[in-house]
Amino acid sequence: MTIEDVYRKFDEIGCCSFATPDGHGGVEARIAHFFAYGDEGLYLRTMDVKPFYRQLKESGRLAVCGERTEAKVVFDEDNLPLFKPGYQMRVSGEVRELSMVEVEAKAAHDRNFNVAVHDIAKYPETRVLVLHRFHGELYDYDYAMARRDHKLYRERFAFGGDTFEEPGLRITDSCIACGTCLEGCSFKAIVPGEPYTILGERCDECGNCYHVCPAGAVEGKGR
Repeated sequence: MTIEDVYRKFDEIGCCSFATPDGHGGVEARIAHFFAYGDEGLYLRTMDVKPFYRQLKESGRLAVCGERTEAKVVFDEDNLPLFKPGYQMRVSGEVRELSMVEVEAKAAHDRNFNVAVHDIAKYPETRVLVLHRFHGELYDYDYAMARRDHKLYRERFAFGGDTFEEPGLRITDSCIACGTCLEGCSFKAIVPGEPYTILGERCDECGNCYHVCPAGAVEGKGR
């Protein structure tokens, strides 16, 4: 995904959860949004009198997540949830503060920064920061398969020199090609072969294949 793609997805969601280390071994979250994007990354603003600003400056770290869905969850006659199609976005990485000179320079050609300059004039303690090095994921779900023949599409990405691990579990050469994992996968993420393979972009990492494999050929990530 390009930086514009990432921003547009977050912009469609609107307000998201922005989490930072609190400096005491915990994590604090608040609702916020990215107001712009550019060659340097994703931009946000806050006030320097808030704990959010202090935590951003002290840790230099930020994690953001949000979800867009067509409707709230409803339940069927068996009291089981029915999810409408939607997607989740998440990013995690490093932030830095922009100087006023940088903000004003960007305002000359970006109306979103022009709004930021206006806000700074009105609220002088406003500060602009950029998430400049990060990794993340688009998690697009359609559990009822209303729009496609599989439940899930996952795409991971990185920006500013960061890296990411591909999604999905992995089947090793210990696979005996018995097909047990294929039968147990409701996400249609497994492809027959010698060895069988897992399509990471469809894999929810639910662990069913790991659980049923008689050869212990599926590698988990949490152990």
